[in-house]
Amino acid sequence: MDLNIHPTYSAYLSALGIGLLIGVVRERQRGLGKLSAGMRTHTLAALGGAIAWQLGMPAFLVTLAAITALAYAGYQKGEPQSPGLTGEIALLLTTLLGGLAQQSPGLATALAVLIAILLQSKDRLHRLGRELISEHEVQDGLLLMGAALLVLPLVPSEPIDPYGVLKLAKLWQLVVLVMAISAVGHVALRVVGGRWGLPLAGFFAGFVSSTAAIAGFGQRVRETPELRTPSVAAAMFAALASLLLMLPVIATVSPLFLRTALPQLLAFGAVLAVGGLLGLKFSDGNGHSAMPTAESRMFRMDHAVIFATLIAAVLLLSAWLQDVLGDSGALITAAIAALIELHAAGASVAQMGASGSFSTEMAKWALLGVFAASVVSRSIVAFVAGGKPYGMRVSIGLTGALIASALAIVLF
Repeated sequence: MDLNIHPTYSAYLSALGIGLLIGVVRERQRGLGKLSAGMRTHTLAALGGAIAWQLGMPAFLVTLAAITALAYAGYQKGEPQSPGLTGEIALLLTTLLGGLAQQSPGLATALAVLIAILLQSKDRLHRLGRELISEHEVQDGLLLMGAALLVLPLVPSEPIDPYGVLKLAKLWQLVVLVMAISAVGHVALRVVGGRWGLPLAGFFAGFVSSTAAIAGFGQRVRETPELRTPSVAAAMFAALASLLLMLPVIATVSPLFLRTALPQLLAFGAVLAVGGLLGLKFSDGNGHSAMPTAESRMFRMDHAVIFATLIAAVLLLSAWLQDVLGDSGALITAAIAALIELHAAGASVAQMGASGSFSTEMAKWALLGVFAASVVSRSIVAFVAGGKPYGMRVSIGLTGALIASALAIVLF
């Protein structure tokens, strides 16, 4: 049976559901003797907002003003020991959502669910803000948000060099990325623990930039040397995630080349996976005494700026070689590009192999050269960011993957 509900009725039902949802949460909290507006009040406020919206904007503004006056009166009669404005603001939002449901029921309902979750999580959020988050973490979080939300939109995106490769917006994105990855690792440590938190963070960060992830976890090792083993595991999983992302990129450019190069790709990834799992195994019980404290920093901005500067230098070198050598320098340019971005370099090699610029066998060795350049760049980043012990272990893992990839070319 086909049930067709008139859009107006559907909008009113959404408003009714919004009022009931928020009202139930407030009703349960009112049972503790702290609140004046419960389920009935919120339901009526949502329906009032819906009706007023249908009557027109003047009626809606009058209704909103009346609800505001009632909420203020309720606040004035509230208990002195609980002077918060959460209940009054929730009542106003319920009224607004009732009106919004007449125009966009889906958005209004989604916002109502979010508000209900925030209201229900009052104690947890208070504990998070007052006990779990340190002053340094708040400062670093504000710095990261400022860098991403305030500075980044203002940075010009036009190239500033003769070759058109240096864009300040892209470089600043890298700075923000390194800081964010280091912050994710910090949060993962606080939530999951040293053994699993960093490797999980590394794997997901690798889909964005494995080089930046290795730099971010190197910062973590600088701050807390006891976390070196799980940080190395995180670096291996970051490189593995980057390789997994490379597979669909090559498949898009040349499915035939992907089938040809699959053995060396699998060999490279298998060694990275084994390295990450070994890091997990030997990090058991490691770093429990080195969990972040109130004095711990989520990231080091100067390290992120240095990382972006190194990438800018490589971009300039790559562009200069391309300009001087022309098409004959395509492979060299791809290898240099791999110092920064493995996926673009791999796609370039696949494209050259598919176009017949050189044989399939030569393309496989060219891809190995791209891997070699990537191993060199990531190893250097690991040494610079995390010091010799961290850099040595990351370098050994990446070099082992490179050797396995070369053996796969010879054997297959």
